[in-house]
Amino acid sequence: MRPETSFTPARWLPGPHLQTIWGPLTRGRRLVPFRRELLETPDGDELVLDHLEGRQGTPRVVILHGLEGSSFSVYIQGFLRRLTRRGWRATVMNFRSCARDPKNLSLVLLNRRPRLYHSGETEDLDLVVRTLQSREPAAPLLAAGISLGGNVLLKWLGDRPARAPIAAAAALSTPYDLSASARHLESRTGRLYVAGFLATLRRKAADTARRFPEAALKIDVARTLASRTFWEFDDAANAPLHGFAGADDYYRRSSSLQFLPAIVTPTLCLSAEDDPFLPLSALRLARAAASSSVEFVATPHGGHIGWIAGPWRPRYWAEEFAVDWLAARIRSETAHESGKKEMAGWRYPGSPAGHP
Repeated sequence: MRPETSFTPARWLPGPHLQTIWGPLTRGRRLVPFRRELLETPDGDELVLDHLEGRQGTPRVVILHGLEGSSFSVYIQGFLRRLTRRGWRATVMNFRSCARDPKNLSLVLLNRRPRLYHSGETEDLDLVVRTLQSREPAAPLLAAGISLGGNVLLKWLGDRPARAPIAAAAALSTPYDLSASARHLESRTGRLYVAGFLATLRRKAADTARRFPEAALKIDVARTLASRTFWEFDDAANAPLHGFAGADDYYRRSSSLQFLPAIVTPTLCLSAEDDPFLPLSALRLARAAASSSVEFVATPHGGHIGWIAGPWRPRYWAEEFAVDWLAARIRSETAHESGKKEMAGWRYPGSPAGHP
């Protein structure tokens, strides 16, 4: 059964901005219990993984949060609660410098290496996926990325199409063109969103320069602290810290737009045309560039990680839709594999064993 693709926003939450801010202001951040794991990385750091446990062998979804988010972000919690209702498991990968202390969510756990995270960093995701696959090779493995996490996921899928051990993937509210998104957010309304992100990003970058002498040689701390747009911050701190020539080089090499044509994994790209984080022109370019393995669903309304329906109580439509879509892909793959096994064992009546 195909999930319903139509979305009607709640009447009491009209417009993209109310759709965008409702969740962070009203939703819970401790809806599901975790088992936390520290996974050692090849460069001597560690990744904080939060596992939603369940029955052995059931599907597991690797989930990537958005900019300055964590496993306690309200949209991640909502997604996880939806998975528990289906009886699935999940692993949330907290990007470096984003993991929160479960006892005090205002505290961010520090990393041991002079790096943070960015929209095009896929090595950590690759490590997590390979680790989970090696632990339980027979269990279906899926992935979901939200906002920045969606860009990372799509880039990873397109960069290694023949080697991605993922049965299906979903990307929600993805900023497919980082340069276009950064410019779009320089508008008057967009700057209100950017200010909140930069308050913590600037502090993290300055702290990284203070803790690590090698980072201090790359980050322009004065420009970083004075930054008021994503481009200014990325050009002063994020890009040079992670080996890019500047913000433009970072955007060009990290945008998932250029990786969409190479994706072979069944993938859902769910976006809203009124997303305040991305111009409609960039969304249309992404849709045109996507391979036949990508199902693009763009609703007229929904904001950024919003999609709040009604009529009276809030219903988080995108989480329902994405999980139902992934479940449909699992059913399709299971039926396909079952059919192949039946054909492999089928013989003409009267044929000797081993001969069709």
